[in-house]
Order: sequence, then structure tokens, then C-alpha cells
Amino acid sequence: MCPVLAVTNTAKNALAMGLATAFVLIMSNLVVSSLRRYVPKQVRIVTFILVIATFVTIVDYLIQAISLELHKALGAFISLIVVNCLILGRAEAFASKNGIYRSLLDGLGMGVGFIMALLCLGVVREILGSGSLFGLQLFGEGYQEWIIMLLPPGGFFTLAGWLLLFNWLAKRRERRANSTGKESIS
Repeated sequence: MCPVLAVTNTAKNALAMGLATAFVLIMSNLVVSSLRRYVPKQVRIVTFILVIATFVTIVDYLIQAISLELHKALGAFISLIVVNCLILGRAEAFASKNGIYRSLLDGLGMGVGFIMALLCLGVVREILGSGSLFGLQLFGEGYQEWIIMLLPPGGFFTLAGWLLLFNWLAKRRERRANSTGKESIS
């Protein structure tokens, strides 16, 4: 939830955090999968965390080298990638039990999904919060910014909005399936 609340206040920050997390996920999946037969069960989790922490450190330094402004915007949340349950969970549940190719595909799929989720939040928050998208102004000078959307509560509001939308779509699909099933019985 940390990226939802803190770094998705702009689409640029959301994309950067998503790409950073995807990189760590893909690379740690590859290394964990490669080492899976050589790591004793007693030190498996510690080894996975060390592998993940190594790639988080690499990402942290890369972002700092590429853009100091972006590094300041993402702040401590880059380091928190280490404790992201998505990454450790995929290392434990998938990469430690599968080959390199499947682990690469798993990391790529999960990473792209995470990027899309963060972008969905960041795009909405930036458009409503500042009237821009990736820094480009979308509306005229008369646009009244929703400052709350740039603050942490805006992350909760946006997440709630997306969850409401997806829940409504699922219920709608379910009602359509039930009504189609009843028509075919008649």
C-alpha cells in the first residue's frame, strides 16, 4: 500500500516505481530460480531477501544517477521494495520451484501488472490533482485542482474508485450471465 499512498500522486512517479519494482521482480526471479537447487531450506527466505535487496540497491543507485529529482520524489519508498510481498511471494511461491524461463515470464507478467495498477492510480490522481498528465497540462487556466488527490488520502480515494468500478463491472457481468442462462433454459 505504500506506493499507492505515497508515490502514485503523478503518472511519472507511478511509472518509475512500477518499472523499478518490475526490474527487481524479474531479476530476483531469475537469480532465485537459478539458485533454487543450491540453497538449503533453512536459509531459503534469508537468501531470497538478500537477492532482492541487492537488486533494490542497484535500482536505487540507477534512479539516483538518472534523475535526482525523481529519486527525491520516490524517497524511501524505493528501499521499501525489499519488503514488497509481491516480490518475496513470487520468489518463494514460483521462482524457487520453477525453471529460469517460466520464472522470467512470471516476473514479467507480475511486473507489467504492477506497473499497470500503479499507472491507473497515478494517472487519475495527476489528472484530478493538477490537471496534467506526465506534466503536460490538459485543461485551461480555469481548472480547479483537487489538491486532496495529490495527498495520501487521494491514493485511498482513487483505489476505492477503481475497486468500486471493477466490482460494479463484475456484478454486471454476473447479472448478464444469469439472465442469459435463464433465457436459454426457457
